[in-house]
Amino acid sequence: MEKKNPDLDIEKIIQDYRPIINFRVKKAIGQHTPEWEDVVNEIIVNVIEKLQNNEFRGDSSIGTFIYTITSRRIVDYIRKKSKVLKHIPQPNPFPDPYEQVETREKAELMENAIKELKPKYKKVLYLYYYKGLSRKEVAQKMNITPSQVSERVNYAQKLVQKKIKK
Repeated sequence: MEKKNPDLDIEKIIQDYRPIINFRVKKAIGQHTPEWEDVVNEIIVNVIEKLQNNEFRGDSSIGTFIYTITSRRIVDYIRKKSKVLKHIPQPNPFPDPYEQVETREKAELMENAIKELKPKYKKVLYLYYYKGLSRKEVAQKMNITPSQVSERVNYAQKLVQKKIKK
């Protein structure tokens, strides 16, 4: 075989091998992938550059030469895409409608149970859980001791749990 062939007809080679490159790229990365045509064009440009720079030595057939370039570019594309996909955050799964209904029902039960509490228990739960105040801060607002706050919170929780169970 010749080492360098200045008589290579680049247009004829591209015309003959473009359908094969198209097929290989579509099969490897999927024809529904919008970038498949870009990958094919990059391969064609790469083949033309290598042929013009006399990088085709003639040790193998031109088909094998193009096949190697095509395979390497496909692998590069897949590697690049898999790196990008690793860093994309996963979307939250769709909420389960049964869980949503159940959560809403539990919230309504808890709301009704809290409404039935005496005002001093409602207020201590409101300040402690909703406002996020410490026991000491709640004690100061309600003019009671921190231990009384703890007692009222615990007692209110037990009353709410008892009403919910009914």
